[in-house]
Amino acid sequence: MVCVGTNVSSRGTTPPSNITKDGAYLNKIPLRRLLIVLGDQLSRDNPALRDLDPQLDLIWMCEARGEATHVPSHKARTVLFLAAMRHFREQLQADGLRVRYLELEAHDHPTLDAALSADLANLKPQQVCMTQPGEYRVLSALRSTCVSAGVALHCLEDDHFLCSTDEFAHWAEGRKELRLEHFYRWIRKRDDILMDGGKPTGGTWNFDKHNRKNFGKRGPGTIRPPLGFEPNAITRDVMQLVERHFPAAPGQLQHFDWPLSAEQAQAALEDFIAHRLSDFGPYQDALWSGEPYLYHARLSAALNLKLLHPRQAVDAALNAHQQGQAPMASVEGFIRQILGWREYVRGIYWRNMPGYLEHNLLQAQQPLPDFYWTAETDYACLQAAIGQVLEYGYGHHIQRLMVTGLFALLLGVEPVQIHTWYLAMFVDAVEWVEAPNTIGMSQFADGGLLASKPYAASGAYIQRMSNHCSQCRYDPKQATGESACPFTTLFWDFLDRHQQRFAKHPRSALMWRNLQRLPSEKLVSIRKQAAALRQQLA
Repeated sequence: MVCVGTNVSSRGTTPPSNITKDGAYLNKIPLRRLLIVLGDQLSRDNPALRDLDPQLDLIWMCEARGEATHVPSHKARTVLFLAAMRHFREQLQADGLRVRYLELEAHDHPTLDAALSADLANLKPQQVCMTQPGEYRVLSALRSTCVSAGVALHCLEDDHFLCSTDEFAHWAEGRKELRLEHFYRWIRKRDDILMDGGKPTGGTWNFDKHNRKNFGKRGPGTIRPPLGFEPNAITRDVMQLVERHFPAAPGQLQHFDWPLSAEQAQAALEDFIAHRLSDFGPYQDALWSGEPYLYHARLSAALNLKLLHPRQAVDAALNAHQQGQAPMASVEGFIRQILGWREYVRGIYWRNMPGYLEHNLLQAQQPLPDFYWTAETDYACLQAAIGQVLEYGYGHHIQRLMVTGLFALLLGVEPVQIHTWYLAMFVDAVEWVEAPNTIGMSQFADGGLLASKPYAASGAYIQRMSNHCSQCRYDPKQATGESACPFTTLFWDFLDRHQQRFAKHPRSALMWRNLQRLPSEKLVSIRKQAAALRQQLA
């Protein structure tokens, strides 16, 4: 019998005496349940770990090469997942739980499902139990593996969210269209958050008009950087592992300081509340060269790995407002990102998979430009945004939506290609949250399932919200000629190409009316320059 607390991790060393070289257990008591814990499920309150009997159940975790290569994962993204997993393993074992942990260099199975298949044959559990994965791909693969092995799979609802998939489906049922604003109001009422006698606190549901400031010519000044965490021995080992096994992967590791445990995630939340929340609202849409974080929370990775519960973040923001530490506009803007948008996109994802990734309403076929992987471009805003992603594995929501995403939309990049880039390059990327933000919001490829209109804009938007244009050779006011801003050229071309679809759209018709004011010869020149840009970037 395996003693409680025995280290049963597979690290490429001599196995404990109760485990054979192929990982089979010599328990006299049959293994009741194999409890799968994935890299984005690192909470002690994971539903799969509840009602666990350490004598009868075994926790199963696996570092699989395929999870770092099915998209060309940023080195920092891979380190984040693996290092957080190893820290979680240490916590589980310290709590006296048995863990079967397959380290990357200790097995040769290329994928999660291949590793699971081998262990099901060796361990012969009566049942496999897991919490719903964050990707349909993973859910489908593990489910098929259990079916092939003839082992029952019990898949539990992931309640590390504020709205279950069933609750979202019930809310969505019978609605002609799904919109964030409707969902956001519903969940605020349901949970009595920022409500005052049935009405929104402050008299309005959102404070967007207060939250669209730029920094002006002087810039943001000195902003206290987010709390970072020096890599410890576990993390340094993982960093070396990733450099060894994935040397060609994009991205760098010199700035890696992400929270990797629940304690660190809580500290990061407290740091944001104390030092950046108050100014988050007004400047959440602003951009500035050399400032990767500004007033943003930098908590999405911890939330998505389940190191931090969304209710913790919401309650901390509410408490800050009650204590007079943050204005309502900032608190509401932050809570809307978590209570509203994060929950909403998850509902959209699971409601529309597996076909959601195939959407391409605008018939975009352009290849993703090579500079998305290198930042080697003379477009100052794209160079800054992509260079930052390569350096940190991070970009805030306006860099994603209105710089890298906007350019792909205007250029006409095939949606699945820009989806792959976002999933690969950002440390917080898990498909349930990344895909709807890309396919639905950024590229409008889902035809309005998620958002009501395409987020199209010219270079004038970036000029208004940043200092990038002052450092760029392109003029956002020009649509043609050698100095023309590619965003502006492609913006007018986008309106021209899609005017039949959107000219009468109630939320975007004004843009298309502006198109009608362009002289015909000007529009011809724009078309030619846009075509030349596409050919140059193909």
